Amino acid sequence: MNIEELREFILSLSGVTEDQPFGDDIITFRLEGKIFVCLWLGGSPHDMKDAEPHFAIKLLPERNEELRLEHAGDVAPAWHWNKKHWSDVFYQRMESRLIREWIMESYRLIVSKLPKAIRTKYL
Repeated sequence: MNIEELREFILSLSGVTEDQPFGDDIITFRLEGKIFVCLWLGGSPHDMKDAEPHFAIKLLPERNEELRLEHAGDVAPAWHWNKKHWSDVFYQRMESRLIREWIMESYRLIVSKLPKAIRTKYL
């Protein structure tokens, strides 16, 4: 999966918006104002050393641990995010199917935390 396919997939999800509150090198994807994916575009002086294309994804803490164990080297604690709740995914190394599943899992996590009246729009 390349960066354009990744962005297109995320934006295809109902209610998703994108913005760049952290600068030109990062796109955040939100549902009802809540960030669930943060896509690194590269080029920042604050990048991880020798960084590969990646995104940060929000998942349940135990799910992050599971993915980091199963996909060591491809999934790691998020560089600039709460490492308990966020993982960096080096998506160019991974199967597109897995990437889409994990993004959907993050999206559903955000949906589950929304007030009931709003949540029903996304179920």
